[in-house]
Amino acid sequence: MGNYFGTDGFRGRANETLTASHAFKVGRFLGAHFGKRGERARIVIGKDTRRSSYMLEYALAAGVTASGADAYLLHVTTTPSVCFVTKSEGFDCGVMISASHNPYEDNGIKLFSRAGEKPGEELLNRIERYLDGEFALPLATEDAIGRTVDYVAGRNRYLGYLLSLPHSSFRGMKVGLDCANGSAFFLGKAVFDALGADVFLTGAEPDGLNINRGCGSTHPERLKELVKEKCLDVGFAFDGDADRCICVDERGNTIDGDGILYIAAKYLKERRELEGNGIAVTVMSNSGLIRALDREGIACFITPVGDRFVYEEMLAGGLALGGESSGHIIFRKYAATGDGILTALKVMEILHERKCPLSMLTEGLRLFPQVIRSVRVGDKSVIGSERVRSAAEEGKRLLGEGRLLLRPSGTEPVVRILAEGEEEEACERAVALIEEAIAAEGGACAGS
Repeated sequence: MGNYFGTDGFRGRANETLTASHAFKVGRFLGAHFGKRGERARIVIGKDTRRSSYMLEYALAAGVTASGADAYLLHVTTTPSVCFVTKSEGFDCGVMISASHNPYEDNGIKLFSRAGEKPGEELLNRIERYLDGEFALPLATEDAIGRTVDYVAGRNRYLGYLLSLPHSSFRGMKVGLDCANGSAFFLGKAVFDALGADVFLTGAEPDGLNINRGCGSTHPERLKELVKEKCLDVGFAFDGDADRCICVDERGNTIDGDGILYIAAKYLKERRELEGNGIAVTVMSNSGLIRALDREGIACFITPVGDRFVYEEMLAGGLALGGESSGHIIFRKYAATGDGILTALKVMEILHERKCPLSMLTEGLRLFPQVIRSVRVGDKSVIGSERVRSAAEEGKRLLGEGRLLLRPSGTEPVVRILAEGEEEEACERAVALIEEAIAAEGGACAGS
């Protein structure tokens, strides 16, 4: 990772570590870089519902046009829609302004190639060099100055694409949607309404400040209550930019990304559509998933955290399915990145075909207790200290045959701790040891 771009784009506190000036310069670089072929470059831009997204959108568009390219504005939309439009409409580059599941104070800039995929390190390194002032770029003048184009039509084309995927309507099915007060607040309901489902909403009143606040894929409590209160068939919780999806079954139980992968992998194998006879998962996936799929004759190929790494493994192995326990699920036949609404549609399709409750589809999957903590730190290198390493070794001893994972986040100023084992109490104790060690080293910040 560089000084600006992490595992999921350039992310930081709005107007502190990610400013309008940064966005303008990223736009300047993209407009100049993709205009080198001698033709006017076309760059499509989407944003989530954060208040700062508007500031960054206009700054980015100003930079793009100042370098002689055209900026096409999708306005509030989902990250997967930007990927889809970039690829299907032949744009040179796609940009999504979002900090995903982070609180509203944060924001981010995610980039996508012409193929709708995450860009390579070489391009990101050049952008970082430009941001650091290592070279200059000429400004466009006269008729070479670019223009901005209102491109809500692109978002509508993505909506049409989603509607084309299911093989039947969902009439008679009662569905709850938690849109995290984010990008899916309009698109999610529009899709399920058009497919005939009875839709019940929560987290669908964005005000610029409430994105992910007590709702969405990281806080499915409201959705669980909604499902039980309204006796719904299923609930789906998205994150701020709707590239994640978490399910809630008819009993109000949460089914995370591992559970969705289990359901989808078995379904695809039965239909002989599980290419490579395996799936890609990250080190955060529960060992119970790996064991359950092994019993089904399905292999799991393990990658570092990040849907980018999952997708690379899928390409290398010719795999049809991959994802993360956090809810990033990639169906490679349909998308090159996690897509929360698409994932929800595939789960609905399986439910409709199986004609059974969602809870029955996870039978055979026993997940081990996991405790996951995110500790805010001023310096992520604290995890390399002798005190923290010693605490981690003691934590592993407590877990016995379980496992412990300690890693710096690629998207936030936090250290992630995961403990997994047979007993939740042992997991809690192992995590507490590391939290205490980080605090003793002066690494923990307020709000941990």
